[in-house]
Amino acid sequence: VELTDNNMGSAKLSSFNKGNIVVISSVPSLDTPVCDLETKRFSEEAKKLGDNVKIVTVSMDLPFAQSRWCVASHVDNIKTLSDYKNKDFGKTYGTLIKELQLLSRAVFVIDPNGTIKYVQYVKEVTEQPNFNEILTQIKALTNK
Repeated sequence: VELTDNNMGSAKLSSFNKGNIVVISSVPSLDTPVCDLETKRFSEEAKKLGDNVKIVTVSMDLPFAQSRWCVASHVDNIKTLSDYKNKDFGKTYGTLIKELQLLSRAVFVIDPNGTIKYVQYVKEVTEQPNFNEILTQIKALTNK
């Protein structure tokens, strides 16, 4: 999957894996209260998880908006990527809400070998994911 980074460059999700655990958080828009809280929570959790856990938030927000949000929210330890160009992420990972051209809320935990080990599709877009379950899955991979 190819996405756009905050500098309008190309970014591949596979580049984050390279022996790391990768957590991908799919959100509709960082400019909404629930997405804002979720992404800030992932940023806080990232501080406790160690250098071998990479957290990526993907939305349809334009890269400029993602960059602005990161600066305003003081979030610099997770990566925000945009799927606005081709919607490759949304189509591949099953998170594209076609009618709205937004991504649904979901979380994917990928092991250091690039295998998706855990998926959580949040049924209601206005609810946050189950962080306890996600953190349990991440910790199980870090203890192996």
